[in-house]
Amino acid sequence: MVTPVLVALDVSTLDEAEALAGAVQAHVGGFKVGLELMMAEGPRAIRDIARLGLPVLADVKLHDIPNTVRQAASRVRAAGARWVTAHAAGGADMLDAAVAGMGRGVLAVTVLTSLDDVDLAAAGVARPAAAQVGLLARLAEDRGASGVVCSPGEAASVKEISSSLLVATPGVRPHGASLGDQKRAAAPVEALRSGADLLVIGRAITAAPDPAAAAAAIAADIADGRDSPPGP
Repeated sequence: MVTPVLVALDVSTLDEAEALAGAVQAHVGGFKVGLELMMAEGPRAIRDIARLGLPVLADVKLHDIPNTVRQAASRVRAAGARWVTAHAAGGADMLDAAVAGMGRGVLAVTVLTSLDDVDLAAAGVARPAAAQVGLLARLAEDRGASGVVCSPGEAASVKEISSSLLVATPGVRPHGASLGDQKRAAAPVEALRSGADLLVIGRAITAAPDPAAAAAAIAADIADGRDSPPGP
């Protein structure tokens, strides 16, 4: 993997996705195919993007009864995805089903990065986001998930729970970039230093005037940050 960056191909057509992926593939480590593209193009979006030779995260956030999740995960696996997301809040049996359908590669979604403590309380979750992430990360580890999806701010605490859990972090924005609808975010190097393994980055690359140049700049920042000691 050239860099730990997975570019979020959050576009409406496969033509757009393939054009973006082709433009940036030399500077990134893989791609995320999410709900927008899956709803527009179906599983062939995973298959066609995977043919570029880089790993694909199918970010479909499975959350249903176990049998449905098992079957859906198996379809995602057959399409060529390296990873699939499934909501840890679906419970132990549902995570078991996701693992049964996907095998290695289930990333359990903990708390969406668009939510904060106030949002969770309004939805009936009494714990703050960090505590809820910890609870769900332990469940994910117990049920055999390969990793979790959390904000950069919880990456270190997840690694303390289990160093073997892969940590994928959306909510990653280069310094100066708009946060959009993210509430718990960090810059790429900060996220990696916190313990993130995969950085899901979308609009900072895909909405840039030159996506390839934006991806290359982020890759260079990551390389420089890895070679430099953290600041005080």
